[in-house]
Amino acid sequence: MVERVQILNAVKSAIEKAPKRNFQESMEIIVNLRNIDMAQPKNRIDETMLLPHGTGRVEKIAVLGKGDITTQAKAAGVDLIIGPEEIERLGGEKREARQMADTYRFFLAETAVMPLVGRFLGTRLGPRGKMPQPIPQGVDIGPIVERLRKSVKFRTKDKKTFHVKVGSTGMNPDDIAENIDAVLKKVEANLESGVMNIRSVYVKTSMGPAERLV
Repeated sequence: MVERVQILNAVKSAIEKAPKRNFQESMEIIVNLRNIDMAQPKNRIDETMLLPHGTGRVEKIAVLGKGDITTQAKAAGVDLIIGPEEIERLGGEKREARQMADTYRFFLAETAVMPLVGRFLGTRLGPRGKMPQPIPQGVDIGPIVERLRKSVKFRTKDKKTFHVKVGSTGMNPDDIAENIDAVLKKVEANLESGVMNIRSVYVKTSMGPAERLV
């Protein structure tokens, strides 16, 4: 679709044109689709993918459940562990539940507590595309946690425009370019007509101007 050198040049230009900050900004791409009916669920994209070079930060992960999965979660260094009683309590604390849903990027849940999650937290996690990945008993969550820490999730819902985080300004531009290349290939693979369904792609820092790729 687009040569790696073109992507790299656009990344460098986007970083150079962005106002200087005392902190690292996220890098993202904006994808605009065309000639596709997003009202049809089959045409919508909902992907979680491992970026070749991660996002430039360690993504926050929460684990819901009790027993063995919490022991594994502690060993894996997850950021938040929520037991069944806490799941129910959060169901009555809308503000706290909303804050939790916004703070953590990925959620894993023991299969046994998924009905509780759906009942008490579904309205907070579902619309954000953050319903937990169910974990059957006996599954080692260590490798899953490691993968998710370097992953991004993106979905279109019924919109033809969507954003994907592809790194941060503190990363090597070549690594960001490789991340973008991987994301675009994944997007193309999800589209009925591949590249023909992509109207345009822009790259930008979270607070900077957009640089056109396609």
